Amino acid sequence: MSSSTVDPADPVFRLHRGGKLAVASTVPLTSREDLSLAYTPGVAQVCAAIAADTRLADDYTWAGHTVAVVTDGSAVLGLGNIGPHAALPVMEGKAVLFKQLGGVDAVPICLNTQDVDEIVATVRALAPSFGGINLEDISAPRCFEVERRLDEALDIPVFHDDQHGTAIVVLAALRNAAALLTRKLGDLRVAISGAGAAGVAVTKMLVAGGVNPEQVVVCDSRGIIGPHREGLTSAKAELAELTNGDGRRGDVAEALRGADVLIGVSGGQIAEAAVAGMAPGGIVFALANPTPEVQPEVAARHVAVVATGRSDHPNQINNVLAFPGVFRGALDARATRITDGMKVAAADAIAGVVADSLAPEAIVPSPLDPRVAPAVAEAVAEAARRDGVAR
Repeated sequence: MSSSTVDPADPVFRLHRGGKLAVASTVPLTSREDLSLAYTPGVAQVCAAIAADTRLADDYTWAGHTVAVVTDGSAVLGLGNIGPHAALPVMEGKAVLFKQLGGVDAVPICLNTQDVDEIVATVRALAPSFGGINLEDISAPRCFEVERRLDEALDIPVFHDDQHGTAIVVLAALRNAAALLTRKLGDLRVAISGAGAAGVAVTKMLVAGGVNPEQVVVCDSRGIIGPHREGLTSAKAELAELTNGDGRRGDVAEALRGADVLIGVSGGQIAEAAVAGMAPGGIVFALANPTPEVQPEVAARHVAVVATGRSDHPNQINNVLAFPGVFRGALDARATRITDGMKVAAADAIAGVVADSLAPEAIVPSPLDPRVAPAVAEAVAEAARRDGVAR
């Protein structure tokens, strides 16, 4: 967008003028004594103590409550590879949500590289300043390697929100949709349209949450994924081994034939005739944003429950239901990593917030429901202790 297309009177641009974040001091600095305590000579005592025991940094610096929100600008919203400068408003917004909803301080970091080795090395070098790393808007399949390598290298939580935040909220929504329809997760036949970062994570999360992997069929732009496919990436090859127990072949319409659930995380459009081929009383989560894979009013002609990624429709599957509480709980437990058990606990907590008031138009809480982050944080912290990753 050129500067000539920026309208200073537009409320969006007015809100973003000067950015959405600022640094605020937590200590007074009004006297010589204040200065001597906050800076030299007093600060030297704290530095010496941390040098003797680096774990003290969690208590005596901001690291214990601060997360780095890291991107390379390669997969931002629906805009694609727009680079680090254009990604910064999104990362600032993410940091605002961390603070407002989870009480977690967050710093946006937009890297001017899309090389996996450089990203990993840079984040490793920055890690001592933070209690956790939230990876954001890094394109697949590079995002899988970046997260894996950082998770192995660091002793603080590393969480790629485009994968796991989406997957946690999808599991929460599917739990409640199944409960509303008096169905069991293990009995559901699930079709997933999209095998990128979100599609891979959603598949694994649903299996961890109780869905039978043999009854899951995953599609990419070339059709159903299975052992019959050649040239699969390592992530898709793993899906081919894990899912599609019936050995189906074909396109998304074949995947949907008789399916109970459609989860769209691709952006590709799905014909109404394909949705009509689902089993009666089905569930559709069409999560592409801003244009769902199938329009909600179209899906509603054929299924019982519909959710989207949009805020102007009921049942918004929004990552903001997950990440503030996940990191709050991980930081509270001083977790060294985020386990599958912690993610499932987060999904259960989200689902539990509205479990007593379920309706077809209300299977997940509002993204701004103040009950969500505390419930998720408590569940995640407890799961971290149970899984042996709390310090």
